[in-house]
Amino acid sequence: MVCTMSFLRALLRTARMIRHSPQLSTGLSADDAVLLDAPDERLSPALVAAALGEYEPAAKLLATTREAAEWENRDRYLSRLVSFARNRDGWLNDWLATAPHDPDALLVKAELAVRRAWESPARAERLRDVGPLITAAAESDPRDPVPWRLALDHARGTHASHTTFEALWEQAIRRSSHHYGCHVAALQYLSAAWYGSHRECFDFAERAAEDSLPSSLVQALPVRAAFALLIAGPDVKTTSVLEERIDTAADLAITLSAAFEPGDPWPAEVRNLLAYVLVVRGRWDEALEQFRLIGPHAASFPWSLVSDDPLGQFLDARDGARLQVASATPLWNRADHSRSHGHYA
Repeated sequence: MVCTMSFLRALLRTARMIRHSPQLSTGLSADDAVLLDAPDERLSPALVAAALGEYEPAAKLLATTREAAEWENRDRYLSRLVSFARNRDGWLNDWLATAPHDPDALLVKAELAVRRAWESPARAERLRDVGPLITAAAESDPRDPVPWRLALDHARGTHASHTTFEALWEQAIRRSSHHYGCHVAALQYLSAAWYGSHRECFDFAERAAEDSLPSSLVQALPVRAAFALLIAGPDVKTTSVLEERIDTAADLAITLSAAFEPGDPWPAEVRNLLAYVLVVRGRWDEALEQFRLIGPHAASFPWSLVSDDPLGQFLDARDGARLQVASATPLWNRADHSRSHGHYA
């Protein structure tokens, strides 16, 4: 009897998936329309020019963000330009040769050096060697918080003490009290994988979110803390209190996501992160809604941390959420039954 009931439940689940999956695809971008880390209309020309060996558009873009104090955009564009320069840095070398004291060129140079040092087996030693580059970038424009985000990452890799880290943190938030990148760097330092614990990570993230504006990306810090806990491995035991904090973090990130338009590239990384956490928590309807809001903007983070194929992992998770929602949806609703007069009604 038990076997028969299990078989019937499996049949019903399959029938529900077949019936509802197509309609649940409404609002989701087609698989071939989804792009990983697609640049926006400001960054795209700079990357195209860099591919041709030309640095001027990148220089203009970063100068604009610095002059307008667009610190969040500056940090994002810097990250993407440095990712490109890791394999093709001829345009950066030309830029530095032409303008060796340019604050933006110095910032790209420092970030690239930090990235390469992180990849070295002698990470701490290599990072210590690039310290002067970060100092030069910070001194080139004292208003800019982004070099201080670099300094926080650098401190984590060089095993800096809590006292040293706190001093750097003070300098960072003095320049921009709600800078998302600096908050993420601090969160990583406090994580269980480095010099803190999951509880410290949550404590910091929740307090920072509490102190931030409702539409600030800092509101997503708790869901980053939740992600760190969820990928920590099977040896980490979650308590009911930690699980409640994970769900509360997801709820806060859902509210943040709702403040932006569907398909907006600005919150795309946060929405990708939120979708992952919701999938792991089995909150399928909410996860599917985030995938709709993401649109075509798949992000490497967080998928690259759980798979060698981040785009494929994104699409698989999205399909999984859709099928889970379909399988939990009744075959027929009341309206369907009231209209049906067939033999099997």
